[in-house]
Amino acid sequence: MSALLEVRDLVKTHRVAAGTVHAVSGVSLRLDAAETLALVGESGCGKSTVGRAILQLPPPDSGRVAFDGTELTTLSRRRMRALRPGLQMVLQDPRAALHPRRRVRGIVAEGLVNARRPKGETAATVDAVLTAVGLDPAQVADRRPEEFSGGQCQRIAIARALAVQPRLLVCDEPVASLDVSVQAQVINLLADLRAERGLAMLFISHDLAVVRTIADRVAVMYLGRVVETGPVAEVYARPRHPYTRALLDSSPVPDPDAPPLGPALSGEVPSPLDPPSGCRFRTRCPLAEARCAAEVPALAEVGAGHRSACHFAADL
Repeated sequence: MSALLEVRDLVKTHRVAAGTVHAVSGVSLRLDAAETLALVGESGCGKSTVGRAILQLPPPDSGRVAFDGTELTTLSRRRMRALRPGLQMVLQDPRAALHPRRRVRGIVAEGLVNARRPKGETAATVDAVLTAVGLDPAQVADRRPEEFSGGQCQRIAIARALAVQPRLLVCDEPVASLDVSVQAQVINLLADLRAERGLAMLFISHDLAVVRTIADRVAVMYLGRVVETGPVAEVYARPRHPYTRALLDSSPVPDPDAPPLGPALSGEVPSPLDPPSGCRFRTRCPLAEARCAAEVPALAEVGAGHRSACHFAADL
């Protein structure tokens, strides 16, 4: 079966006064229709840059991004604009994502208006998607974002994305700015919408507990590279990269008496201006040897659909 989204060797750098930031260095991902892939890692690892590069906002420096068989990196602006309804993004800060002076009806209708949909169809679609995200159109459509809570604003942002009938949602830390109780509501909403509408989701997060509840597969990033990927249940039960183990050790678990999986993560993340040679995690890894500085470990199969970029994955 062909993938809905296929990313190959994605590279993205940023020029700053101090030099070149190596934000994403050769990331490859696959996402099937109606599947949720979580992209996780510490702040600054490049996961949000991957999400934006997939949507060509802005395009990557090199690599391939194929959506439903169409290569996006070579498209003209006009052709990319025509495909944008199929790929939508939900951002971390819903208040910043919504125009403060516009009313909710206009915000949600934005994509439909740009696509020149008939007014009657647009009005009906706005009401339908507001209802789908748990909001009453009669109560919210003529109000402005400042009148709503953060959770309600995120529902409005999700409604705006749904209005153009996307096949893929890129959700960039969509619950990170919300209270814990509201986080659960929004996560459940996204899971329900995925099931009802057959949506595929790239779910970007630093919260492993949240990822476990919503994702089918997970890809773990460290300093611009994917270091482990596989089915959520498999990766969580038997992580095969020291970084993944460290992330899981630092994540709260229901059983306080459960033993840690491995040594705790220590040290600072190296600068992406000058990433370490070989394995980029080696400066913080308890298993590191001379080989780790000389060779970049390949992302190799360690189980069914489970891959790890560690020279010692077989021993973990």
